[in-house]
Amino acid sequence: MTFYARIAAASLILAAMGAAACSPEPETKKPAAAPTPPAALSHPDIHAFRIGQIHAVALKDGEIVFPASDRESPWADTAEVSALLTASGEGDGQVRLSIQPLLVRDGERVVLIDTGAAGQMGETGKLLASLRAAGVEPGQVTDVLISHAHGDHVGGLAGKDGALVFPNATIRMSAAEWEYAKAGAVEAGAGPLLAAITPRVQTFEPGTQVTPSIRAVALAGHTPGHSGYEIVSGTDSLLYIGDAMHSSLISVQRPELVNGWDSDAVAGVRTRQGLLERGASGGQRIYGVHFPFPGLGRFQRREDGFVWTAEQATP
Repeated sequence: MTFYARIAAASLILAAMGAAACSPEPETKKPAAAPTPPAALSHPDIHAFRIGQIHAVALKDGEIVFPASDRESPWADTAEVSALLTASGEGDGQVRLSIQPLLVRDGERVVLIDTGAAGQMGETGKLLASLRAAGVEPGQVTDVLISHAHGDHVGGLAGKDGALVFPNATIRMSAAEWEYAKAGAVEAGAGPLLAAITPRVQTFEPGTQVTPSIRAVALAGHTPGHSGYEIVSGTDSLLYIGDAMHSSLISVQRPELVNGWDSDAVAGVRTRQGLLERGASGGQRIYGVHFPFPGLGRFQRREDGFVWTAEQATP
């Protein structure tokens, strides 16, 4: 199966079994003691940073690479995309999308936002190694926040044996996304995964405070219940944008280009344009899960539109 097919269909890997899980959290083993944030981290697949007093780590899962000029690409205007890539120095005609879930230590909560592709597409499958390099074992994760139910965001929820990778974590996603995932997952043949995660899933509505410092933000267009997450500490904040944008070049410089991976193309364009306007005007710090690792930066306004300015790493 092609990469595009996995993104567009089969990667909705939750199966249509049972009702949405809105019940209280089930009993579980007591989670392992929360990790103490290390004073320094040095590893090519992790990037530690702070949001106010909150410790966070970008966790590299891998990279997806596909040609800009054929059916693998979600952007139909291949000439425009190729021109953007060439102008930016990416002259080989390949689109490169990183995958980096985000680890957030929110008080006593150890939060993982999205779970990567678990080797299902592209050069991926590094998440658990990256997590451990950041000093965290899977059993220490207390909350898994899902932006949406595509395979490169939920693929790491369960292992090949069907067991939960994060056995003590509550899995949180929007109610609309949970319903969408169940409705589309029969074709994906992922009934065992749903059977494993259903007791752990709790749904929320847009705007919900899902942890003490993290609020769910509706970012319409990509999937019916697609969510971003705003992390706030004091006067500092970071917005995790999920798949509202995929490319730091194409999605930012040409937000009006229709993306074939969006379930609602019009809403997707509107969301991208709104994020750029608000981000550039307010200086919002952004986390792009598919932007070049580690995905941290800001949108800046230029005379002819917007550009992505990556945050420079500090010692």
